[in-house]
Amino acid sequence: MAENTQQGHPLAPANGYPRSDEEAASIQAKELKRKKRIKWAVYIAAFAVFQTIIILVFALTFMRIRNPKVRFGTIDIQSFQTTAATGASPASFDMRFIAQVTVKNTNFGHYKFDNSTIKFFYDGVEVGQAIIPKARARARSTKKLDVTVEVKSNGLPNTAMLGTELSSNVLTLNSQAKVTGKVELMKVMKRKKSAEMECTLVFNVQNKTVQELKCK
Repeated sequence: MAENTQQGHPLAPANGYPRSDEEAASIQAKELKRKKRIKWAVYIAAFAVFQTIIILVFALTFMRIRNPKVRFGTIDIQSFQTTAATGASPASFDMRFIAQVTVKNTNFGHYKFDNSTIKFFYDGVEVGQAIIPKARARARSTKKLDVTVEVKSNGLPNTAMLGTELSSNVLTLNSQAKVTGKVELMKVMKRKKSAEMECTLVFNVQNKTVQELKCK
């Protein structure tokens, strides 16, 4: 009988604490919650990285403010008179033309600039100037302005080089200009920016045309 009694009782677990179905379900639920938290943490980290990339792209592309560019466009000669050197009179020139000045704004905000002056030189001596009127170049656009220019040689201290050049049917002028203003982004950020131009203009005396135009 004693042996039958001992065989009738089930053996207890090795740790002495039987595990119920409720405990197993609780552990499984905690494991699922832990996995969900890890998954959400990965999603949040990925979103943060994505947002950082977007901000960097926005800052480098939209918020980066560049200097505008000022250049000559077309040049329309209105009058052009030259005099070759003779024993009685020195070589001379008197010219009037309309120059198209372009202000290229590559920024995502408009560019407001003030009045500025273009100066023209022959052999380092100023022979004329023109006013670039104040205006506004819209975002990522080019503003075109027509300015009237008059250049004369009557202020040259020495015309020997001019006489040689005119005899070759060319006249070379140099010009300089600096435009200053402000770039405005989203009506919040304003930044001072300037554009400079140095050009060499070669005119054909015989044809009364622009033979070459180089700017930097």
